Amino acid sequence: MSSTTANAANGTVSKGWAWLLFSSLFEITFALSTNATDGFTKLGPSLLTAAAASCGIYTLSQALKTIDVGVGYTVWSGIGGVGTVVFGTIIYGEPMTVWKVLAFILIIGGALGLRISDNVAAKKAAAAPAAETAPAGLPVS
Repeated sequence: MSSTTANAANGTVSKGWAWLLFSSLFEITFALSTNATDGFTKLGPSLLTAAAASCGIYTLSQALKTIDVGVGYTVWSGIGGVGTVVFGTIIYGEPMTVWKVLAFILIIGGALGLRISDNVAAKKAAAAPAAETAPAGLPVS
């Protein structure tokens, strides 16, 4: 049983998505601050990078309690990638091209598609009757 199915009935799936969005902010911070470390020779950005990485992994693990790992990780890395390119353009003056924008649209579309599919699975699981279980080795009556 997937984590989405297991948690659909008690409404924790949306909480997982909130954790995932929060975690994505740490992923973006991690990537941007890594660029500022100058090969980890600058203390402040290096400490920020380590803190953002640690917080990002922790909050991702909280999200994955209720979101399937394939969906959660894909969306997390997609949001992190898009956010890093957008803020890299703003903060570091990196070039923004038409191809980058088209790629963003595809990534965001894919992330939304995964979110919708996860929501559909959760609703189906919540609507399904609970399966009867019995202790190991005993038949279900």
